Amino acid sequence: MAKKPFPLSKVYRLLEPGPVVLLTTFSKGRANIMTMSWHTMLEFEPPLVGCVISNRNFSFGILKATKECVINIPTVELAKQVVGCGNCSGRKIDKFRKFSLTPMTASCVKPPLIVECHANLECKIADGRMVSKYNLFVLEVVKAWIDPLQKHPRTIHHQGKGTFMVAGETMRLPSRMK
Repeated sequence: MAKKPFPLSKVYRLLEPGPVVLLTTFSKGRANIMTMSWHTMLEFEPPLVGCVISNRNFSFGILKATKECVINIPTVELAKQVVGCGNCSGRKIDKFRKFSLTPMTASCVKPPLIVECHANLECKIADGRMVSKYNLFVLEVVKAWIDPLQKHPRTIHHQGKGTFMVAGETMRLPSRMK
């Protein structure tokens, strides 16, 4: 099999780490939603999530100042709202209203959960030392929620330039992990 070189500027399309999520923040009496696909698990207990947020993004300053957020995990049914949230800024727009999403009070943080999402992870910054240099936040999940009615959620995964993959097929293989 012959292989060909792949542009370094597109490597992110090959390593996209997980489902596209909606990150909610809260500041000055107002909630915001940001679409995010650059995140990864860093530790299991306590659950730590690393995420990269551009310092040009409205949510960057809010998260840096308030040190808390919610990672909301949408399914394919919310794909248009997810892309819409990612294509506009919350500086001037109430994204909850614009995209018909429902905020729900969280139990441990001020930013709201998004009711329509399959899962919601309430987070606080565990380590901010890499924020200035890499825009990398290390978040600790302090409370997690799931919708028990969604047995096999189909998440969306960003592959770059408006292209998404939908997760869906599940298979079981032998594993020693519990």
